[in-house]
Amino acid sequence: MLSDKPALRARLRAARDLFAAESSTAIRAPEAFVEKLTPGMIVATYCPVGSEADPTQLAAAAAERGCALALPHVIDRAAPIRFLAWEMGAPLVAGPFGLRQPDAASPEVAPDVILTPLIGYDPRLNRLGQGAGHYDRAFARFEKAWRVGVAWSAQQVPALPADIWDVPLHAVVTEQGMLWHAEP
Repeated sequence: MLSDKPALRARLRAARDLFAAESSTAIRAPEAFVEKLTPGMIVATYCPVGSEADPTQLAAAAAERGCALALPHVIDRAAPIRFLAWEMGAPLVAGPFGLRQPDAASPEVAPDVILTPLIGYDPRLNRLGQGAGHYDRAFARFEKAWRVGVAWSAQQVPALPADIWDVPLHAVVTEQGMLWHAEP
């Protein structure tokens, strides 16, 4: 299945780029998302790169609900992602892969919610990421965190190949709303 992923990534990146270029729609915080947030939670968000869906309104809704925010800090492709405390509007530094991230000296935190960018997703809430495994390793490390993909609806495909290390999401928020499976 791994051999399918590079071609699928290329196709879905192109679809994402086209959708983002032609749409001025924003990702808004659905009521179901906001209702899951409680004061004191730590919500890890991200700064979008290129045509990635922008989670700013989700992060703003979390801050409004009394949640603390964090951003990923990446050193390189192999090192695990760390989530560092961050406040909206605080300065960021340039990181690898075009990322904007907090200074490495910012305090590390354990997120309760992880907003994640993605290249594609399916109705079973499998996600296709960039391929470095940063978020899959973070999901395994913070296994109790609520995993929420942020994407454009154009990134949905009928099914994605899933490897044993791929960790599915709990929800995906798009410009059309939130896809999620109620917890048992």
